[in-house]
Amino acid sequence: QVQLVESGGGLVHSGGSLTLSCAASTRTFNTYVMAWFRQAPGKEPEFVAAIDWSGDSTFYADSREGRFSISRNGAKNTVYLQMSGLKPDDTGVFYCAAGHVQHSSIRNDGEYLYWGQGTQVTVSS
Repeated sequence: QVQLVESGGGLVHSGGSLTLSCAASTRTFNTYVMAWFRQAPGKEPEFVAAIDWSGDSTFYADSREGRFSISRNGAKNTVYLQMSGLKPDDTGVFYCAAGHVQHSSIRNDGEYLYWGQGTQVTVSS
């Protein structure tokens, strides 16, 4: 069982920046693909970014590439999502997810076994 705890959400003006963190309680953190998904009210979770177990490969939703950066720290069992140039469309609950996922399925929320409780990000115009 892996527990994921997100933090760092909040209210920010359009164009602002936030960094989200997700701490994982597992001794095998470095074997998991880690990802971030965003869920807007009344909508399905939407892929934002992912990083493979080694940290060598990162993946982004087209709408976020260039503005968001995902990274991981194996010593701290933590994955980060640095967000800049935030837009009102980025508003939602951001969830951290973990799984043993193939690169071909990395954008598919159904492939992830463990999920955090989410952290709210609100971008005002």
